[in-house]
Amino acid sequence: MALGATDLRKGFDGLYGIVRDRLGLEVRSGHLFLFANSRRNRLKILYWDGSGLWICSKRLERGRYSWPQQADQSDQVTLSHEELSLLLGGIDLTRMRRKDWYRETVLESKKV
Repeated sequence: MALGATDLRKGFDGLYGIVRDRLGLEVRSGHLFLFANSRRNRLKILYWDGSGLWICSKRLERGRYSWPQQADQSDQVTLSHEELSLLLGGIDLTRMRRKDWYRETVLESKKV
């Protein structure tokens, strides 16, 4: 999953364009693409389910999401499904450390 800060007034076509043009990724890859507004109190998820695009959104009544930062300050960060769950649950990912366990990537599993 990739995430980026953007103007959340965008709909299907606008978010699709950001993923394709700015992030250089394929929307129909099966990944979730998470976007937040600049105040970090609203999120949108863009997802292709095989027959069409889904957009899910959430607005916090109070507080802000703790948005993870990439070391190179790029527009995108890759999260595992566990990290997404923690982020949506209000956990600050910058204070956590991932164990150095083996994880098979999507590319490794397709080679078999």
